[in-house]
Amino acid sequence: MGLRLPVGDVTVLLGPAAARHRVMAALDDDSGRCASGHAAVRVHRVAASAGDDVHRRIAAIEAARELGATIVLVDRLTDGLTAPDRRAVLAALRPVATGGRAVLVDDDDPVAALAVADGALRADPAGGLSAERVGDPDHLV
Repeated sequence: MGLRLPVGDVTVLLGPAAARHRVMAALDDDSGRCASGHAAVRVHRVAASAGDDVHRRIAAIEAARELGATIVLVDRLTDGLTAPDRRAVLAALRPVATGGRAVLVDDDDPVAALAVADGALRADPAGGLSAERVGDPDHLV
């Protein structure tokens, strides 16, 4: 699957859970390329185990930042967390993106993930993807 992600942005997958899962599963961690397509870039996937607490999940995000990956795939990292813990984990993604990485998030609560997002990709059941920009949440009524 070819997918271009903006560097410096957090992009959230929207759509039915099965369609989002299909997109994340189709992404090959070993085939990340720069925008020109000529050079390979490092891809790091972040996920959580059922027993991971909020601190361990935030540490996993920090580790992805320190590894120097250009693309960070965040795969349902907040599953099982309370709303405040989910917000804390998702907020930790912003410095990863602003540090010069493209971050793609599939979260069980995509609405919560939109709070830290710059853009969104909508996955439809037929396998299509469409890009959407996310407005400034402070300007929503």
